[in-house]
Amino acid sequence: MAADKIINVNLFGQEIGRIGLEENEVRSSFQYNPEYLNSNELLNIFPKTGIIKRIEHVQLFNQFDGDTFKGIPPQFADSLPDMFGSIIFKAWLDSKEQKRISVLEQLAYVGKRGMGALEYSPTVELPNNSIIDLNEIIEVLKEVLNLKKKTNQKNLDNQALVNIFKLGTSAGGARPKILISEHKKSGDVIPGDLAFSDDYNHYLVKLDIDENTNYPREIVEYCYYLILKKIGIRMMDSKLIENKHFATLRYDRQDGEKKHVLTATGMTGWDYKDPDNSSYENLFKLCSFLKIPHAQIEELYKRMVFNIIYGNTDDHMKNHSFIYNKKEDRWELSPAYDITYALNPLLNFKNAKRALSVNGKRSNISLQDLLKIAEDYTVSNPKGILEQIQSLREELLELFKEHDVPKSVSDGIDVSIVELL
Repeated sequence: MAADKIINVNLFGQEIGRIGLEENEVRSSFQYNPEYLNSNELLNIFPKTGIIKRIEHVQLFNQFDGDTFKGIPPQFADSLPDMFGSIIFKAWLDSKEQKRISVLEQLAYVGKRGMGALEYSPTVELPNNSIIDLNEIIEVLKEVLNLKKKTNQKNLDNQALVNIFKLGTSAGGARPKILISEHKKSGDVIPGDLAFSDDYNHYLVKLDIDENTNYPREIVEYCYYLILKKIGIRMMDSKLIENKHFATLRYDRQDGEKKHVLTATGMTGWDYKDPDNSSYENLFKLCSFLKIPHAQIEELYKRMVFNIIYGNTDDHMKNHSFIYNKKEDRWELSPAYDITYALNPLLNFKNAKRALSVNGKRSNISLQDLLKIAEDYTVSNPKGILEQIQSLREELLELFKEHDVPKSVSDGIDVSIVELL
């Protein structure tokens, strides 16, 4: 492949290999850097799930067509802008009067700013600007998300849009998100791509910019976070900014280091939009394959039960991730994230289908379905887990009241909570 269709992949300060792509043929390649292979270090950065093999020769891939992977191996497609990030990316390109950009160029723009620890070069440099004005960001986001307005208006070609591009295109998901870093001593806030030192708290911030709804999504997610912490489900510390924006510490930026992270989709090539492989059974099998500590498998069981009881139907394969333990060369289950009421409680939903099935079901999941998984993976006292999680209902409703969640929203969530015992 031509040199301009190849991009370097770096991890923990060293080049581990190169990706090539022929977009017209939707065919990609990856080749490890021989120096990295010969070092015999970091042996398990890409688990042996049948995709990337630890060999010297060029590896070819033609099975990753479609919107999720865009032709490249899933381990690297995890780094691409996702949904909301793509909207911002397109707006930025339109403001520059540039029609399209290749997948490898997207990775080059992500560069060192992506989630996790994988980095890509060469990087097209963007202006450095350490100033963040949250109000300006929100106004730009409103314009970007308003499809009635053209994105090449002059008021989008400004520093705020560049900042949004830098902060938001790597965060993933469908909701407006940005990445910021807050200095622990001074309180100064800078774009989240500029530093990863332990001098800062590194946050992913979900912005509340919708003034035309009575559903405060970010506050509801914060209340869910408070409940989850009570039942031994690991989550990064989170807070509300201005009592409306949900900010959570990034698990891929800890102890002054970048952490290598892959989603379940990035690990396996299971397209999170495809129902064929989207099951909790597969997720538990992946945990067993990775030799995840049993305590974390039991925690995953708690997450599953909570999602089913409290209406988080958006529990797809990209909302479950794994963190690489560099010191021990093994993988662990990441802290939980994106656990909230996934639908609009002001609308009436009956038997909403889940992203991940249980025992072949995406709705009307029963106690026996959950007990079967507990038996298969030796989860102790599953009925006790269900009873504990189900008993949190009144406490969750009280949290909604304390945080001024409209009663119509609280009632809508309440009636959808599943009783399994």
